[in-house]
Amino acid sequence: MSNENGKVVIIGAGGVGNVVVQKCAQQSSVFKDILLASRTKSKCDAIAESVKQKTGVTIRTAQVDADNVPELAALLKEEKPFLVINVALPYQDLTIMDACLEAGVHYMDTANYEPLDTAKFEYKWQWAYQEKFQKAGLTALLGSGFDPGATNVFTNYLAKHHFDEIEYLDIIDVNGGDHGYPFATNFNPEINIREVSAECRHWENGEFVTTPPMSKKASFTCPDGVGTYNIYRMYHEELESLSKHFPTLKRAQFWMSFGDNYLKHLEVLENVGMTGIEPVEFEGQKIVPIQFLAKLLPDPSTLGPRTKGKTCIGTVVQGKKDGKDKIMYCYQICDHEACYAEVASQAISYTTGVPAMIGAKMMMEGKWLEPGVFNIEQFDPDPFMDDMNEFGLPWKVTELNDFNLDQ
Repeated sequence: MSNENGKVVIIGAGGVGNVVVQKCAQQSSVFKDILLASRTKSKCDAIAESVKQKTGVTIRTAQVDADNVPELAALLKEEKPFLVINVALPYQDLTIMDACLEAGVHYMDTANYEPLDTAKFEYKWQWAYQEKFQKAGLTALLGSGFDPGATNVFTNYLAKHHFDEIEYLDIIDVNGGDHGYPFATNFNPEINIREVSAECRHWENGEFVTTPPMSKKASFTCPDGVGTYNIYRMYHEELESLSKHFPTLKRAQFWMSFGDNYLKHLEVLENVGMTGIEPVEFEGQKIVPIQFLAKLLPDPSTLGPRTKGKTCIGTVVQGKKDGKDKIMYCYQICDHEACYAEVASQAISYTTGVPAMIGAKMMMEGKWLEPGVFNIEQFDPDPFMDDMNEFGLPWKVTELNDFNLDQ
């Protein structure tokens, strides 16, 4: 398929969608024609106005229901973009993939499919599309956010440049930001709370081991003065693809920082049933508790002007090089206030949106383009890592003398 028109359709007008549009508009030599579509066109129009003010680039907008395959496919057939960038909800991944297949358009996303009625996120549903995309001559790039996304690329980069064999992987996501609210989530509250309250799974000795949510805690000191934080082991989707694509891994774990205040609120909300995903009847109407809770909490897209501090997200890889043990840490530190100054967004949306733009750029430039369904670590990490340095997410690699989170 030709990419002469440089056209992309971006679906989703939340906090991440805003960052993706802003960053694509900054690279107008690659993304020559951008259409932003969402169920709520007014959100698209507000982002388009912000982009026009910041970059001078005109973004076209459209209303579309991403749950409706015929409606979305009709839009794509009319627009004929090279690529769809999906930053809608994970519940909509499969319908958007179906529409891309029908319209003959490449696909990418930042998070794997999650059924609306089951708090379970896995790649199996999207991996099942492998043959369809191969036969159509189309590429589907999965998980081009930060985690998953940049953390997968970090792992692949370290494996490529520093190891003969990798054995242990720890992905550590620390958000040292403070928004001043007693309780709020930095991205979609429904997705965030489902993720945190799910059972923990980590990869060990060739299988996934299940433990209670948040049952393993450690203390981690971030580099470059970001600070020391309590981190908790939890399940995250990149463990599923990384354990598949790096079969030498003996153990792979994901860790995220949480403040005591956040955990206290979450525990109370869980105890009173407010995080439930089963509908309950209230005054003749069916209400899903977690969806109602999401309406009560601050909109993550409004946190930007309030949030101060930094994020520190990275991967610690242990393995062998020339027969000797070696430990390498690749990480990226992002400042919430600097992100807001650039694209009117806090660092959580920024660190997801920038890798989404870069993954799309890799596809638009033909560097990551092969028929089939791929996770981001299956492609050459080097051009992606170069672009992270260039477009706002500079990273560092350091060798560690020792590393142990077993407490």
